[in-house]
Formats: sequence, structure tokens, C-alpha cells
Amino acid sequence: MRDNRRVRRVVQFVQTKVARLGTFGSGLAAAIAFYTCLPVPLSWTLEFRGIARYAPFVGVAIGALLGLLDVLLQLLAMPGLTRSTLVIVAWIGITGGLHLDGAIDTGDGLAVQEPHRRLEVMADSVTGAFGVMAAVALIALKVAALSDLSANRAVVLMAAAGWGRWGQLVAIARYPYLKVSGKGAIHQDSLGSPWDLLPGFLCLVALSGVQILLDSNSWILAAGMVTGGSAIAILTGAWFNHKLGGHTGDTYGAVVEWTEALLLCLLAGL
Repeated sequence: MRDNRRVRRVVQFVQTKVARLGTFGSGLAAAIAFYTCLPVPLSWTLEFRGIARYAPFVGVAIGALLGLLDVLLQLLAMPGLTRSTLVIVAWIGITGGLHLDGAIDTGDGLAVQEPHRRLEVMADSVTGAFGVMAAVALIALKVAALSDLSANRAVVLMAAAGWGRWGQLVAIARYPYLKVSGKGAIHQDSLGSPWDLLPGFLCLVALSGVQILLDSNSWILAAGMVTGGSAIAILTGAWFNHKLGGHTGDTYGAVVEWTEALLLCLLAGL
């Protein structure tokens, strides 16, 4: 009898773990479908509720793909500047320009002097001069910073994409959503608690730990990824909140883009 109870407990434990793994898998697949243009099989079960918590993991995966592309281009003896430019263009292509579009709209909105009109301008589909300048600045910063990096490029790309999306998660958890509806509303409604920030944070800290294990001399770079990445991610979201009194789907994208660009610049400096 005791053995039967023990077997039942083991079976229940295994079933619980399998169910949790299935939930994680369906959420991660939904996040990939939402945040990227990568193909997701139609047979996969997608759970879009709470997908924001998976965004940092998606960012790390995007960075890994970009790192693989970078290595392949290096094997083809591609010059550094051209290689960096192709990687940044591929970065935009993988995301479908989702976050860059938000940064463009945010740039147009913040250029308006009247605060009460900023959301209206951001919702306008017509791109203005300030939005174009924001896009040019972001792409130029990324290309220049990546070109200045001669080593550890793959892990830097993973860190930048991961911390950018963790910053988005901070903005979702910390600040009010300013629209009644929109793409960003699904994140605000489905985020469980601030504890949802922890898994992504631990994943990114672990990434720095792996970097130290691979190269003990790169501890400054690894420390910069954690301290710089978390600080830039938090402060960027706080700045947009200060300007607008909250966030929208566009500013979530702007947080991702500016965190990525600024962190790349910081790590290039280190």
C-alpha cells in the first residue's frame, strides 16, 4: 500500500512537471510568433496570455541567431563594417521592424510640444521627420558599436536583445498603459506580478556567467552586461514614462530599441 502511494506521488509529480513544461513551451512559441517573423508550425499550441514574460528568452534566441550569422559571414571573410551592417539589417528583418516602428512613432510623438497631443501623433500612421531621425540614430549606433567589437560579438548580441526585452517587461509591470486598446494592452492585462521579471533576469545573469566561464578575462564585459543592461533597461522605461505619464505599445518598442543600442555602445566601450 505504501509503495502504491509512493508510485502515485511520483506519477503526479511527473505529470505536473510535464504540464508546466507544456505551458512554457506554448507560451514561448506564442512569444516567437508575436515578437518575430520566424515561422511557427501551425500544429503548435500557442498561448498568448502572458507572453511578455517570455520576451527576454526570445531576445536571447534572436541574439544567438544573429551571432550564428555573424560567424558565418566572418568565415566568408566579410569586412567588419559590412558584416555588422548585414547583422543589424537581419536583426530588423527577424523582428519585422516591430520595435523599430514603435521607436519611430515614439520619436514623432515626443517631438510634439503639446503633451496632450503626443499620443494622437504616435497613433498616426504617417511617419514624421523626428521618427525618421530616431530610426537613423538607432541603426547608426548599432552598426557603429557592433563594428567596434572584435570579440565576443555573439554573446553581446544575445545580451543586447535580451536586456532590451527585459526592459520592456519592466515597463509593462511598473507603469500604466495609456490606451484603452492596442497591441500593448494584451501585455498589461496578462502580466501576473512583478515576479514575472525574475526568470528573464536570471537568464540574462546566467548569460554573463557563461561568458566568464568561457573566458575568465572577460569579467569586465560580463559585469557590464548585467549592470549596464539592467540599468539602461530600467532607466529607459522610466524616461519614457516621465515624458508621457505611462506607456503604450509604441514606447514598449522604443524601450527595446534604445536599450539595445545604448547597451551595444556601452559594451563596445568596455
